[in-house]
Amino acid sequence: MSELLDPRAIRLSETAADRDEAIRRCGAALVEIGAAEPGYVDTMLAREKSISTYVGEGVAIPHGTLGGKELVKRDALAVLRFPEGVDWDGEQVTVCVAIAAAGNGHVELLAALAEVLLDEDQARELREATETDTVVRLLGSIQEDSKS
Repeated sequence: MSELLDPRAIRLSETAADRDEAIRRCGAALVEIGAAEPGYVDTMLAREKSISTYVGEGVAIPHGTLGGKELVKRDALAVLRFPEGVDWDGEQVTVCVAIAAAGNGHVELLAALAEVLLDEDQARELREATETDTVVRLLGSIQEDSKS
């Protein structure tokens, strides 16, 4: 399980003044677990400026640009929960699932994550999670899906 979703990158009581600070916190989590170089955070901010990573239901999926792939050391997810919410271009985000993917793995990760988010109960459980184990259980299927 630690390959893709390192428990150290699950942070469930974060705060951020705005969208960009939330993205920086997400990127920092990916850097701290050794999944990406520090410069990857800038590519995450650049991606957000070109197209919003808000996907609905209070969830955003920040990730880097195509050019940022060279700064990824290994595929990984970071899950940050912002209980007070963050204004995301007029939408309220409470959970960010940040992605670092070197190849095209992010496409599979996004598809698997979408399945979780499309399930109303699972999406709510993710938004309200206060325990790391809950996040690991909910997103553990993503890791299994990405290996097949």
